[in-house]
Amino acid sequence: MLFNSYIFIFCFLPVTLGLFYLFGARIRHQPAITLLIAASLFYYAWWNPPYLLLLLFSIFFNYILGALISAERKQLQKKILLIAGSALNLGLLIYFKYTCFILENVNLVFDTSWSAGNIFLPLGISFYTFQQMAYLVDAYEGKTKEYNFSHYCLFVTFFPQLIAGPIVHHHEMLKQFARKNIYAFDSKRFAMGVTIFAIGLFKKVVIADNLSKLAGEIFSYASASGSVTFLEAWVGVLAYTFQLYFDFSGYSDMAIGLGNLFNIRLPLNFNSPYQSVNIVEFWRRWHMTLSRFLRDYVYIPLGGNRKGKFRRYFNLLLTMFLGGLWHGAGWTFVLWGVLHGLYLIINHGWITFRKKIGWPSKNSAFGNFCAGTVTFLAVVVGWVFFRSNNFETAIRILKGMVGLNGVYLPDKLEHSMGFLSKAGIGFRDLVISSNSFGWIGGMALVVFLCPNSIQLFRRHHPTTDSSILPRLNGYWKYFAWNTAWYWILVFIVISLISLFSLSQVSEFLYFQF
Repeated sequence: MLFNSYIFIFCFLPVTLGLFYLFGARIRHQPAITLLIAASLFYYAWWNPPYLLLLLFSIFFNYILGALISAERKQLQKKILLIAGSALNLGLLIYFKYTCFILENVNLVFDTSWSAGNIFLPLGISFYTFQQMAYLVDAYEGKTKEYNFSHYCLFVTFFPQLIAGPIVHHHEMLKQFARKNIYAFDSKRFAMGVTIFAIGLFKKVVIADNLSKLAGEIFSYASASGSVTFLEAWVGVLAYTFQLYFDFSGYSDMAIGLGNLFNIRLPLNFNSPYQSVNIVEFWRRWHMTLSRFLRDYVYIPLGGNRKGKFRRYFNLLLTMFLGGLWHGAGWTFVLWGVLHGLYLIINHGWITFRKKIGWPSKNSAFGNFCAGTVTFLAVVVGWVFFRSNNFETAIRILKGMVGLNGVYLPDKLEHSMGFLSKAGIGFRDLVISSNSFGWIGGMALVVFLCPNSIQLFRRHHPTTDSSILPRLNGYWKYFAWNTAWYWILVFIVISLISLFSLSQVSEFLYFQF
């Protein structure tokens, strides 16, 4: 059951909301919590009921282990429990997500033919595994308290964030479930939540899904040994770059909107990452809760930047290697992660070099433009490997991007622009259509020049950390959300367009991770 489906929007969601507020207002709070847990489990089981047992086992096991770790006074015993719990969590994740990948490479190296059969990746296992491993580490460090079991269940299963994040932290969620005001209907927060959900739905079904067709054509053509030209390669890669942006930010918006419908605020997970002026900033804005997890539970425990320059760079590279592997069981994902690790090393090295020569840490407007352009291009190159099914496809795309497969314009322009042939530019029938350039140009304007959607709601605190978002300045402050008639009109228009675009329901890209 997807957020962008009729059954979710018109059946599951209204029934769950109605019963939640009915139970919370007229009965007691515990039945409302129990209802939300049951609804979340039903939502998860809709995809594949047997895997519900795996989720339930993970919840019971980690809750009990967390309680044992918190209660244990001997440090050695606490450490043994933590190691055992981490091993089991990672063991399950590795089995379901990486067994086939591991055996495939073993077979390739040793010329064997081992097979694990058909292993289906349980939805959300990467997210709820990391979420609970963080809980165990915090229990070991004495940062957790004795929480109600039903609250813990909801912390793990809350359906807006269960399948594709954000990776929530226990202190962000559990204290909210204990507040009485979340069970009282708040019309203004409800209106804000439904508007944010509508914006996210529009991003997904109207923008991301249309860009998906364009990107898919180019990458499929390259995968089939097609010679992708300069223009085709750039249009395909930029289409995927913006598709991933709007698909992921659309899901993040919908999750935040759904949370607000239940008076629950989720953390921000997406903050205009393509406006970053360096790769360090990019990772503070892209999949923010994953970056936080990798920093707090991988990079810092490895030593962070506390053990010398070489160790710092090694820790960065290892952390991003694991981040790439987390996204998918494939060498293209691994290379993508390593590539970003190298980007981060270069970025930190550049910062150190600037300090040594006394170069100001702040760039001019032109300097920021240049730095932002370089950062964006580096990210785009990374997305080529992220999207490609194999290295061969990625290499064909990259060759096209640097012009090694020739530079061609659509053949219908030959009559008016034939003089360009003297510069080595040819004309032929291309895979891309003329409206591709409109899509790419329009999305670039939105991505680089506009505030992100959550900024429009900043003053109403739609997330747990809305304060980190910059305030709307200049004429943008007139676009801040309120309950005036024009925002109601915007909501109606984008909702109708989105609902009429739901003829073919497509999964969110991060569901596969």
